[in-house]
Amino acid sequence: MTETKPNIQTDLIPILESVSDPEIPVLSVLDLGVIREAVEEDGVVRIKLTPTYSGCPAMDVMSDDLKTAFREKGIQVKVQLVLSPAWTTDWISEAGKRKMEEYGIAAPLEETADKDALLGEKKVVKCTNCGSTNTHLVSQFGSTACKALFKCDDCQEPFDYFKCLK
Repeated sequence: MTETKPNIQTDLIPILESVSDPEIPVLSVLDLGVIREAVEEDGVVRIKLTPTYSGCPAMDVMSDDLKTAFREKGIQVKVQLVLSPAWTTDWISEAGKRKMEEYGIAAPLEETADKDALLGEKKVVKCTNCGSTNTHLVSQFGSTACKALFKCDDCQEPFDYFKCLK
């Protein structure tokens, strides 16, 4: 897959950082990597927003929250949903992955390790409570479709794991 760098105008970053993912509120839309473009043209900020997966219910909320954040600053904005290139967990920032872990959601592993974990072949998902990899899959789906539910066999705590999407 060819990674495309987002085209984000520097002076728009503070506003974009103020808009959170409604499902993981510690992550901004920039942390999540769903903003592919944010530029001002002819007095209007044009934002290209890529869904984490087809049919993600958070996209409408994110779009509305982006519009609100810019309008509160007196800035006209148009948000366009773009499907290509498809979003990948590779677009989550390193800071975003750290915030996710601190919030209690295990960050996505690389593709092979993800498959091993979700098929129960290897214990590689780290517990967000105690750090143990002595964990097991409880359900392919956690609190949202993009997460799986795991449980730590050491501290007995359940936690979500954000699945790797490529």
